[in-house]
Amino acid sequence: MTEPLLRSARWIAADYMARALRPGDAAVDATMGNGHDTERLARLVGAEGRVTAFDIQAQALAQTRARLTAAGLIDRVTLIQDSHAQMAKYLERPPRLIDFNLGFLPGGDKSVTTLLPSTLAAVQAAMALLTPGGLLLVCCYPGHDEGLRELNALRALFSGIRPQEFNILEHVFVNAGPAAPVCFAAEKQY
Repeated sequence: MTEPLLRSARWIAADYMARALRPGDAAVDATMGNGHDTERLARLVGAEGRVTAFDIQAQALAQTRARLTAAGLIDRVTLIQDSHAQMAKYLERPPRLIDFNLGFLPGGDKSVTTLLPSTLAAVQAAMALLTPGGLLLVCCYPGHDEGLRELNALRALFSGIRPQEFNILEHVFVNAGPAAPVCFAAEKQY
């Protein structure tokens, strides 16, 4: 049996990452969590590339540092314990890709989640920071109250962006119910 073509929001985001990044690129993991996306980005940008990863929780930084060290990729990544809304202060060059995986730290305290005000500020900053032709990925989880607020606000924000500035897709399984994860992909125009 062949693998399905239609998969989860996270799989879609990973596929876009692999298609968008080249060795030597700069990328941002705006919500590092346990470091899975940070590791993926570090592999994709190669030894000459750079990944900057953000999280507010010390546990996320520790887990991500351990993952990257074990994989031999820590030298390609800068880990920052700060809000993703502050990313502009830390970036040395425009990134080709910025990834957000909203919600809470898997295996962590579920009461600590991304919050709408900082998420909106971070996404708007990301759109300005991307290099022309760059890609913004945002995965939302509307199965909890703050996730639903984030999804609705991001949908409204993205709906108001002119196509001359960004091409924006919303990926969601329409038959998976209202709590189904959603992946937005926004490509900055040249």
